[in-house]
Amino acid sequence: MTTIKATCPTCGDVDLTPADVTVTVAHALGWSTYTFRCVTCWDAVCKPADDDVVQLLTGAGVRVERLDVPMEYLESRAMVASALPLTDDDLLDFALWLHRTDDIIGVLLGE
Repeated sequence: MTTIKATCPTCGDVDLTPADVTVTVAHALGWSTYTFRCVTCWDAVCKPADDDVVQLLTGAGVRVERLDVPMEYLESRAMVASALPLTDDDLLDFALWLHRTDDIIGVLLGE
């Protein structure tokens, strides 16, 4: 069986199996980590992992969790800040549109 050497901040070097380690990859955010529970003190340890570490760990059979980030999270803060706030007229127009529209779902779906 493959042995993975890692370092616990409390206990120092520890030997782990692939089942003891999890790699988390968030491509959209540009980071990856590996986590494990120390086999000596049972502390949870999380460390950054560059592409080489991810490749080594996955090659050793470590489970990979991919973090899917909603596109809304990735929107530029400048883009959100530049959006105009809703006005009272905008809300009134929307309320009038709702009042005269019988099939809101159909309109929104383009039917």
